[in-house]
Amino acid sequence: MPRYYLRKMMHRPVRDYVLSVLAVAFVILTTSLGFWQLRRLAQRRAQNAEVIARLAEPPIPVRQLTHDSAALHYRRVTLHGAYDYAHEIKIADRTRLGSPGINIVTPLHIAGTDTAVLVNRGWVYAPDGLTADLSRWREGDSVNFTGYARPLFRALPGSPVLPGRPDSFRWLDLSALKSRVPYPLYPFVIVLEGSTAANGNIPPRVPPPPLDEGPHRSYAIQWFSFAIIAVVGMYFFLRVPPSERFPNER
Repeated sequence: MPRYYLRKMMHRPVRDYVLSVLAVAFVILTTSLGFWQLRRLAQRRAQNAEVIARLAEPPIPVRQLTHDSAALHYRRVTLHGAYDYAHEIKIADRTRLGSPGINIVTPLHIAGTDTAVLVNRGWVYAPDGLTADLSRWREGDSVNFTGYARPLFRALPGSPVLPGRPDSFRWLDLSALKSRVPYPLYPFVIVLEGSTAANGNIPPRVPPPPLDEGPHRSYAIQWFSFAIIAVVGMYFFLRVPPSERFPNER
């Protein structure tokens, strides 16, 4: 019996071996991608659990917040001080419910210190994703709010400041902010908590990111399905004798 199958395999055309190797490589690739998506799903779940836990903790004064970007992520804080509207910043091209707009970021002088913290006060509509009248969104000078911390945005290619608009940023970069703000800044931004609907001169607050699992599970199922289809398809393909698959080559 083994000799029979050995002779049978030896008489198979070269294309069968090539297709078999390609099928095996495809299965290895798609299976690896499936397990990669499962690992990303586990990471997403762990990150969501960490965010939920940190947002549930009681807020601490912003001056007690560590500068460690990993430790401060989504840590809730209390803010007491005065806004500096003269040096507030726009973060351009921020969408909300499909509408273009900007985020308003205003420096806040922390009481008892010469250092200010950037405060993301919320989103306002801007038809071009850039131009908006910020004077109508001044909430007062004295501040007594809570929010959660986020590290300054990761650097991207190009300049963070839009050409010809020194108050408009693509992302918040601490080095670039030094030319805009004439005093020291904490290396993070505080996103204010509150209603996501406009209320008088208070802009809609920026909500925390959705804590869902993303598409990783469905992507994993998709990759594993491709692997199964390749295995089953190749099995039935090889079961058919070459003479029946390619009758013109008899």
